[in-house]
Amino acid sequence: MKITVKGKTKELKSMSASQVLKEFNETGFAVKVNGVLKDLSTIITVDSTIEPIDFTSEEGKRIFWHSSSHVLAQAVKELYPKAKLGVGPAIENGFYYDFEIPPLKEDEVKKIEEKALEIIKRNLVFERIEVTKHKAEEEMRKRGEKFKLQLISELEGQISLYKQGDFIDLCAGPHIPSTSLIKGFKITKISGAYWKGDSKNEQLQRIYGISFPTEKELEEYLKRIEEAEKKDHRKIGIQLDLFSIHEEGPGFPFFHPNGMIIYNKLMEYMRKINDNYGYKEIRTPIILSSKLWRQSGHWDHYKENMYFTEIDGEEYAVKPMSCPGAILVYKTRARSYRELPMRLSEFGLVHRHELSGVISGLTRVRAFVQDDAHVFATPEQIEGEIKSIIKMVDQVKNDLGFKDMKIFLSTMPENHVGEKETWEMAESKLKKALDDSKMQYTINEGDGAFYGPKIDFRINDALGREWQTATIQLDFQMPARFEMTYEGSDGKQHTPVMIHKAIFGSMERLMAILIETTGGDFPTWLAPVQAIILPITENQNERAFKIKEKLKKFRVEVNDKNEKLEAKIRDAQMRKIKYIIVIGKKEVESNTLSVREKNQTTVFSLEDFEKKLEKENELP
Repeated sequence: MKITVKGKTKELKSMSASQVLKEFNETGFAVKVNGVLKDLSTIITVDSTIEPIDFTSEEGKRIFWHSSSHVLAQAVKELYPKAKLGVGPAIENGFYYDFEIPPLKEDEVKKIEEKALEIIKRNLVFERIEVTKHKAEEEMRKRGEKFKLQLISELEGQISLYKQGDFIDLCAGPHIPSTSLIKGFKITKISGAYWKGDSKNEQLQRIYGISFPTEKELEEYLKRIEEAEKKDHRKIGIQLDLFSIHEEGPGFPFFHPNGMIIYNKLMEYMRKINDNYGYKEIRTPIILSSKLWRQSGHWDHYKENMYFTEIDGEEYAVKPMSCPGAILVYKTRARSYRELPMRLSEFGLVHRHELSGVISGLTRVRAFVQDDAHVFATPEQIEGEIKSIIKMVDQVKNDLGFKDMKIFLSTMPENHVGEKETWEMAESKLKKALDDSKMQYTINEGDGAFYGPKIDFRINDALGREWQTATIQLDFQMPARFEMTYEGSDGKQHTPVMIHKAIFGSMERLMAILIETTGGDFPTWLAPVQAIILPITENQNERAFKIKEKLKKFRVEVNDKNEKLEAKIRDAQMRKIKYIIVIGKKEVESNTLSVREKNQTTVFSLEDFEKKLEKENELP
C-alpha cells in the first residue's frame, strides 16, 4: 500500500499508525488518516495520507484533554465507586467531567487530583473496544451507569468503548496511547451542572481540569491564569463600579453610571465609523409576532434560544436578532437599483437563551446590544461591500488597540436552508473578498449561520480564550423568504442580496474584552473619570473646584475628603484614574498643576493640560 506523510510517499505493508510514523521518522500521539482522526493503534491496510497529531495543534489538544478527562473519571470512580458518570469532553482550555456525587469539599478535591496523578504514573494504555449496542448496554448496566445507558439508547450500530486499567467509558475517541504522556495535571474548579443541560434533570457536580505534556507548561499556564485573574473583567467591573449581576436577573447585566460612560462612548465611536462608511441608523421593536420568525426561519433553526410571550391571544417572540426588522423597513416601499447598496445600522437589543452553567460576566449573557447592520445590495455589489466591511473591522481593531485577531470563514452547516449551489457561490464571494484584502484566515467547516456563510473575527481575552466579535454574513435566503425586490436597470424585478454585519458583535462582550486587555487602564476618551484633583489641605479646596469648573467639559472629579494625600492617591490609583492632579500651596502660588501619571509627575499650566485632555478626548 502507498502511504503519504508530509508529502513523502512509501510502499509499506499493513501496519499500525504508530509503526507508520516510525517508518517516516515522525512523532505524534494520534493521527489523521485520510482526514479522519484515529488512535495510533489503528491498523492501516489501504493507500492513505497520514498526518501526525500532537499537542501543538487544536485537534491534538482536544484529544489530549479528552484523555485527561477519562483519567479524572477513573480517579473519581476509584475513590467514590457509587458515583455515576455523566460526560467528559475537552473544552477550549482543558476539560471537565460531570458526576452524580454529593458536593465535594476542598480536601476531597485534593484527594481526587492526587489519585489522578497516581493513575497517570501507572502508564495505563488507552484501549479501544468496539462492541454491539447490546454488549455496550450490558457493560454499563453491570457498572450501574444510568447516564451512559441513556446515551447508548440514542446510538445505532457498532459502539466504541475505551478502557484504561479497570476503567471503561463510552467514547468515540481517539485517545493518546497511554496515561504516562500526561505530565502536568491540575483540577481547576468545581461547579454545578444539570444532566444534558436541562434544569428538570438530575443535578451533577462538574469538575474542571487542565493538563499538559510537560510540568513546565502547566506551571506557565497557572502563572498566566494568576496574572489573568488580576484582569478579570468581573473583578475590575466591581472595583471600578462599572456593572453588576444580580440573582434577580441572571445573565442580564446592570450597567452603573461609570459603565454607561464607556458604553455610550463606544456607541458614539461606532456611529462615527458607520456614518463615515455611509450607514443610516434605524430602530426596530424587540418584540415581534411569531409569524415573522417562522417566515425568517429562526423558528425552525433557533427556537430553543428564543424567549416568547403572548399579546392579545397571539404568540410573540423577543427578538434574538435584528435582521427581520431591517427587512420590514426595506419593504415599506418599492425599491430601485439606484438606492442600492442600502446600508441600515441598528444598535439592537437582543435576547438569546443561554444555559445557567455558561453565563459569565459580560462575555456570556442573555441580553445584549449588537452594533448590527444590514446591507441590501445587487449581486454585482457584494464583493465591494464585503471588502469595505473588512476594512472597517481592521480600522476598529487598530483604533481600539487589539493586537491579535483571528479570522475564520465559516461554511455551510448541516442545519441550513437553501440550495448547495447558492451556498458555494456565496462562500466563493467571501473567500475572494478575504483574498483580495490580503487577510489570513482559517476555513471553519460547517459553522456558518443557517441562512448563509460568514466571516468571523475573534479576539483573545486575558485568559487566552477566543471570543467572536465582528462578523460578516452573506445571505441569499432571507430576501427570497420575504419576497424582497428592487427594480433593476432593465426595468424588471430582482431579489437583493443581504449582508449581515456587526463590528463590535456584542457591546457587552466587547466591553469585557476591553476591560481585560487594558486592565481597567482605559484610554482617556473612554475613561469614566479622566482626571481627579487632590487638594493637599482644605486651604486648596477652593482652587481645586475652580480648576474642575474650568475643565467641566471633561470627566473630572475633586476628592476633598479630610484624608492624607497618600490615601487619596492610593484611592485614585485603585480606581485606575489616569491623571491625578495634586494641588498644594506651591501649585496655588505658581498657578500650576502637578499632574501625576503612572508614578511620574509633570508640571502643567491649566491651559496646557486642558489642551492635552482636549486632544486625548477625541474619538479615534
